[in-house]
Amino acid sequence: MKKSTILLAGGVIGLLAAALVKFGNPVNMGICVACFYRDIAGALGLHRAEAVQYIRPEIIGFILGAFLIAYANKEFKATGGSSPLIRFVLGFFVMIGALVFLGCPLRMILRLANGDLNALIGLFGYIFGIWVGIQFLKNGFTLGRSYKQAKANGYIMPLIALALLIFLVIKPAFIYFSEGGPGSMHAPLALSLIAGLTVGAIVQRTRICTVGGFRDVMLIGDYHLLTGLIGIFLFALVGNLVLNTAAFKIGFVEQPIAHNDFIWNFLGMTLAGLGSVLLGGCPLRQTILAAEGNTDSAVTVLGLITGAAFAHNFGTAASPAGVPVNGQIAVAIGLVVVLGIAGLIVARKADTKQKEGAVLGQ
Repeated sequence: MKKSTILLAGGVIGLLAAALVKFGNPVNMGICVACFYRDIAGALGLHRAEAVQYIRPEIIGFILGAFLIAYANKEFKATGGSSPLIRFVLGFFVMIGALVFLGCPLRMILRLANGDLNALIGLFGYIFGIWVGIQFLKNGFTLGRSYKQAKANGYIMPLIALALLIFLVIKPAFIYFSEGGPGSMHAPLALSLIAGLTVGAIVQRTRICTVGGFRDVMLIGDYHLLTGLIGIFLFALVGNLVLNTAAFKIGFVEQPIAHNDFIWNFLGMTLAGLGSVLLGGCPLRQTILAAEGNTDSAVTVLGLITGAAFAHNFGTAASPAGVPVNGQIAVAIGLVVVLGIAGLIVARKADTKQKEGAVLGQ
């Protein structure tokens, strides 16, 4: 795919994010995979933070859009078995880091496109986390290969998306909806769903991934995926200047649904970047892979949702007031756990090679 094509593909995502803000989504949160999964977790009663409970149609659209395109192009394949439990744990801590920063890597780009300079600190942390993860990749880190599975496994995520859509439409009593706060702010259902379907289809075809863009530049000098991220930023910037002029403000203070604690913005996104590069994709990319039938990515998504529920049940998520002590502890633990997992896998790989070399030497 030409760089101009992927630039425009990213541009469509950026414009859709700006349009979603114009029509009701929270400012600086036209699209945020971490925030949207957090809202869905709240709607299902997995946490009881009343301000962030809503079944986000965009997530439903991401999954169904990617599934339909993958199926039509014969790219839907049920695979799995690549360290699923480790993927769950990594997904859990990626969410912990994201909610301390207050946004996924995609929202980080969109926040920057609306003038929020706190996102620049997060970007530095994200790139640093990716760089650290690349050092493990260079030394043999791998979660192992995936294996072909029965197709029924691959259909589970699209079916979950359909069930969520039904719940959103009929609004049963056991589903929670925010009456105030970010969860109560949303674009019309039809627009959100169409935007989600479009983004899901685009990401499935282009393989746009926030972690992949920076990883490929640092690892192999390939700027292809990064071009898509530049497109998201540039077109979201233009979209915000045209559609959301009143909300556009350059600076660190009084930014919507954000805080200016530099250390924890940096470390939160360091954790998210490190976990994502070890997983092989950011939260958006994991969602698309799950829609394509990858059950390992589906387990990662479940880890993200569990992390979101944990963050609000145990008070680790940040707020505009700053990062609570529990959040700081959770990020520190997350960095230790993720680095420990990566270190153990690399050490085992090195030990295996050494033993194989000794056998060949005999």
